[in-house]
Amino acid sequence: MTAKHMTAKRAVDVAGGLLLLLVLAPLIAGTALSIALGGTGAVLRRREVAGLEGRPFTMLTFRTRGPLAALPLLLHVVGGQMSLVGPCPLAPTHRECAGEGRRRLSVRPGLTGPWQISGRSDLPWEERELLDLHYVDHHWLGMDLTILARTLPAVRRRRAARFA
Repeated sequence: MTAKHMTAKRAVDVAGGLLLLLVLAPLIAGTALSIALGGTGAVLRRREVAGLEGRPFTMLTFRTRGPLAALPLLLHVVGGQMSLVGPCPLAPTHRECAGEGRRRLSVRPGLTGPWQISGRSDLPWEERELLDLHYVDHHWLGMDLTILARTLPAVRRRRAARFA
């Protein structure tokens, strides 16, 4: 991976993350308010995950199910702990963060990735691992843009299938 590619990827992450935060601000605020009014407990769920080069960070998600839970991840994208596209975030103690799988830590974990557009929870774990490692070994900006373009339709298909 060239420094030029990393700079372009980071620029897309920051610009895309900021744009999405701006456009989705009413939805983010409404989701946070709904969770706060809907019960007891924190609005955000905290989970420690392995970031770039294995550096741990506390990943924040909304305490709800479905794609709305991921909205706070945009803050991590803009902050540089995550990327818009990358391998699935894992706990630092996960077996895929050691041995051969450690190479997944050479890139930032992603808000979306090949695992998201290829069936996510419907895939066996081994297939998700292979998709992540293939991404780590072969990603480029064009692949990221394709994955981003395919993410929303993939999430909509799964959501529609659940309500059918």
